[in-house]
Amino acid sequence: MSARAAQPVPGGRRRIDRVLADGYADALAELSMDELRSRRREAEQEETDLSFTRRMLQGRLDILRAERARRAGGDTGSLVDRLADILADSVRQDRGLGRHLDREPSRLDERRRSVEQVISDVGISDVSALDDTGLEAALERVGALERAVSEQRARVQAVVDRLTAEVGRRYAAGGVDIAEALRDA
Repeated sequence: MSARAAQPVPGGRRRIDRVLADGYADALAELSMDELRSRRREAEQEETDLSFTRRMLQGRLDILRAERARRAGGDTGSLVDRLADILADSVRQDRGLGRHLDREPSRLDERRRSVEQVISDVGISDVSALDDTGLEAALERVGALERAVSEQRARVQAVVDRLTAEVGRRYAAGGVDIAEALRDA
């Protein structure tokens, strides 16, 4: 997976291509409630999947940064011994919007393989074996992919927000039967 491959393709068949396609979140007032909900579910699932991929990449970045810091400080300790601390959320440097996602990522194996491919492509399965130049190159490559995924995620979040706002507008305007909505939930 490259930063380029992560980009949506106009007219493409992937979910990201549909969710970020021109018109997907336009003229929402004209959609049936079922279609509006369907699009929102689809967009929410894409947001969840992008969030999962992003977090996996951030974990790899945290490991690379920790190795760089270890070297700069002259530490001879094992990176493996500190792995739990490195990956703990309390040390996150790049926090997102903190949205609560109540969906499970889809296609977990596919997403893991994509991230693992990036890791093997940049040769960072053993970061201690990288020379300083290789470590910096790995940081740049994984960082570029994480930024691309983050940008896509922000665009998908904007779509989710527009769809959710339309659902809310309909509820506020009394255009939705609450009993029906609860049955459909």
